[in-house]
Amino acid sequence: MRGRRVAWNVAAFLFTMTSVAVAADDPLKICLDEDRPPLSMHHRGKPDAGFDVLLAQAIAERLGRPLAIQWFESRLDEDSSPQLEANALLSDGRCSLVGGYALTQDSLVAPGMKTARLPDFAGATRDDRRRRVPLGVLAPSQPYVYSPMTVVLGPKARGRRISDIGDLAGLRLVIESGSLGDAILMTFDKGRLIDSITHLVPGRDDLLGALQRGDHDATLIDLARFDAHRAAHPDTAITASGYHYPIGANRGYVGLANDGALIGAVDKALTELAAEGKIAEFGKQAGLTYLPPREPAILGDVWTKIIQR
Repeated sequence: MRGRRVAWNVAAFLFTMTSVAVAADDPLKICLDEDRPPLSMHHRGKPDAGFDVLLAQAIAERLGRPLAIQWFESRLDEDSSPQLEANALLSDGRCSLVGGYALTQDSLVAPGMKTARLPDFAGATRDDRRRRVPLGVLAPSQPYVYSPMTVVLGPKARGRRISDIGDLAGLRLVIESGSLGDAILMTFDKGRLIDSITHLVPGRDDLLGALQRGDHDATLIDLARFDAHRAAHPDTAITASGYHYPIGANRGYVGLANDGALIGAVDKALTELAAEGKIAEFGKQAGLTYLPPREPAILGDVWTKIIQR
């Protein structure tokens, strides 16, 4: 009987070690947007780059797993839903984490529909583009970067001092329809700026190009988007005002709620990397104006906050 027990213990030990080895060899699959510089970029003939790429590599290294990035293309239009796109990718097993996810209460609630279509992703087939995926429940990691909105000025308004949205009065404003910036400008002070606003269609019109040409004087966009424009156009005539809208969102990873062990491991790695100054260093390398996460970690009802202002 003792011999059988020893043999069983040895077998159990070998089985456990094999399971650990398999887990260590299992790639950490992270979904990233293929065209969101300076956060993540995947272009044919060029190496993958961006802040989220550097961070994903470091996270995988801390977890002792190889990294596999699943690139996807997020639709830039009024009908797109980053929440449903991320949920579909995760629920379909395309990845275990989606990076660069805006952490708001609205973006983390249980979806109001049972299924959703997948965004276009690397390796997608015709059938993938047609089918709908049963959705799960999302769970966030801790945040790793703060993503504010900033006022960007055209050449004719260069040097204009902006310390509040009210300082945009008298300027020719331009914004993409349906965007967060649109909601902020349209509702400011009971619509005081409405007559000065020109709306462009996202994904069709060139917002920053129109600003560069001098067709308009100012816009309100995500700070990282201006970083990307400045990197691509070093001689640009548009400038950052230095003003950050006070309501901003942190970004982090999001996974499925039933994968809590992975999210816990990622949180531990993020804590270590932040303490070592590595995350800020990745931002500098990628040309991102890095701002550390702020409280609240998960932004509350953003629309109510905007309207109340």
